[in-house]
Amino acid sequence: MIPKAIIETIALPDGRVITLETGKLAKQADGSVVVRCGGTMLLATVVSSKEAKEGIDFLPLTVDYREKFAANGRVPGGFLKREGRPSDTEILTMRLIDRVLRPLFPKDYHAEIQLMIQMISYDPEVEATSLAGLAASAAIAVSDLPFDGPISEVRVGRLNGEFIINPTPDQLKEIDLDMTIGASMDSVVMVEGEMREVSEEEMVEAIKFAHEAIKLQVTAQTNMAAQVEKSHVKREYNHETHSEEVRQDVMAATYDKVYAVSKSALPKHERSAQFKAILNEYLDGKDEAWLAENKGFAKTYFHDVEYKAVRHMVLADGQRLDGRKTTDIRDIWSEIDYLPGAHGSSVFTRGETQSLTTVTLGTSMDTNRIDDATFKGEEKFYLHYNFPPFSTGEARPVRGVSRREIGHGNLAQRALYKMVSPENPYTIRVVSDILESNGSSSMATVCAGTLALMDAGIEMVRPVSGIAMGLISDGENYAVLSDILGDEDHLGDMDFKVTGTEKGITACQMDIKVKGLSYEILVSALMQSRAGRMHILSEMLKTMPETRKELKPNAPKIITITVKKEFIGPIIGPGGKNIQGIQADTGTTVTIEEIDERGHIQISGKDYDMMNKALDMIRAIAFEPTIGEVYEGIVRGVQTYGAFVEIAPKIQGLLHISEIDWTRVKNVEDVLKEGDTISVKLLEVDKAGKMKLSRKVLLPKPEKEGE
Repeated sequence: MIPKAIIETIALPDGRVITLETGKLAKQADGSVVVRCGGTMLLATVVSSKEAKEGIDFLPLTVDYREKFAANGRVPGGFLKREGRPSDTEILTMRLIDRVLRPLFPKDYHAEIQLMIQMISYDPEVEATSLAGLAASAAIAVSDLPFDGPISEVRVGRLNGEFIINPTPDQLKEIDLDMTIGASMDSVVMVEGEMREVSEEEMVEAIKFAHEAIKLQVTAQTNMAAQVEKSHVKREYNHETHSEEVRQDVMAATYDKVYAVSKSALPKHERSAQFKAILNEYLDGKDEAWLAENKGFAKTYFHDVEYKAVRHMVLADGQRLDGRKTTDIRDIWSEIDYLPGAHGSSVFTRGETQSLTTVTLGTSMDTNRIDDATFKGEEKFYLHYNFPPFSTGEARPVRGVSRREIGHGNLAQRALYKMVSPENPYTIRVVSDILESNGSSSMATVCAGTLALMDAGIEMVRPVSGIAMGLISDGENYAVLSDILGDEDHLGDMDFKVTGTEKGITACQMDIKVKGLSYEILVSALMQSRAGRMHILSEMLKTMPETRKELKPNAPKIITITVKKEFIGPIIGPGGKNIQGIQADTGTTVTIEEIDERGHIQISGKDYDMMNKALDMIRAIAFEPTIGEVYEGIVRGVQTYGAFVEIAPKIQGLLHISEIDWTRVKNVEDVLKEGDTISVKLLEVDKAGKMKLSRKVLLPKPEKEGE
């Protein structure tokens, strides 16, 4: 017998319905839910170990989101024909979910949690990732896991001035604002998105609009959980033991010393060394028996001392770890054209954070090809972000690209790509290598990326800068921090990255570690971020006031033309013979693709003469006669009524006897013979495609007698 499922429904503003279903699938998981909208379905499951592993003092949460190819009626590409490593889209979705959920589990819960979300059916009219956060939270809500939720995530877009919840894939192509918002019933927890230079006020309105939709989704989860007996009593756990005596002793012995070091405005490594020396001094004063029992407690509580000292210093004294005031930006220096072999390069340094960024220009053959379960296409602009261990003075194994690197690179890419001129013909690869890091390396990537693009000669709509904002709050008082350090991110309550031009915001990413962020604080952070962004932008423009007028000598040049669809085959030739011959004869690269019933051709190379030669060879094959154009033609046939002139390979027109000369021609052969090369002008092309040529209009018209 098919088990009876518990179902809740959520109505979206446009009339679509989301259903939540539990009790039918994956019942051995601690919690499982199927979320459906249209034909798109997600299965979310959560399982947590009963006990924490020895020595674990953090939350080992793993979020896994996968899109099944079968859900879209497709077979995976590649040799093995099965889903492999997660795509960038899947990884970015995992990060979006993780960042909302992680702060809402109890800080002392250390049992391993595995949350798996699978797209099991796909409807092209319903974007799957916009449902993933809802599915994840719903699975937790019907489980016995302790959790300060439910939460949900929605995607909000703006089309023709109107906000839309969970836009369709077709709508996503047209919107000028695309944000994912994560929130609980009373608090926004996470924001990420891109936009076309919107104002701070517009961004806040989008967040508010999304939050209202989230409240309905949270209510539906609460109603569902109320019908699931397992969720009524949350599991008991004891993953931490504490000693209040040791806590108070550490605080009394070290707080003043830590506060003094915090006030000294030392560089990161010196400050860390002095903090470590204070802890070691404290531990050295204890006997072996005490250390055997309490050393772990002491290290934990010493971190609490740092946390309290740094936060009190900001709120009470208005001073930060490096001596700055809350609104100050660190010193900035930048340089362009640093690498002679790159098509564009820059170094951007802000405080102890540094990015070396390169731009490489390519053709349509160099696009980033994407073959996901729900999307198959390509990117002409893509950005890669690398974070090597030496950037923080560490030596650790490098095992491929991390989720963090993919996330930071995606944020910087979204900040920049819409500000590249639409007329740009190049495929653009931007690579940011972080050489030093002490806070906000993704925003350094945005700044360095702008400078490198300008150095490469890529025309931008407007240059983009970025800044990371922080927050220190004790529940009553708060301070918003501009251009945060790594320690301020770690010890603070918010990491809010904002990028934009002088006209408006292009991308953002916000993570909140505390509950109850008010819109007052959000607006304050946005307004303070604008002042910081404008300062950083002004410093960047001192280095590169405007885009380089010409490409560098080693950069490829591109000529683009379009031809009729029927010429694509002849240009390529049998087995690619023609196009390969053109490339071999000219040393160029020629690509052709069909777009909107036309053949779009790119000719790239470093020698304009050879590129123009390739262009002439292509035009000879894909000849499209233009009325009024003058052509050099060859006489291919002579008749009593005129001559047939070939103006392009296998393209002939009639030069009537009356159009040969201003004076009357009695016999065509008296003037023209087969094989003669003559100049003719195309006068007209009739409905049948026959061309009428004239020679006489190119000759001086004789004066009439008496004139």
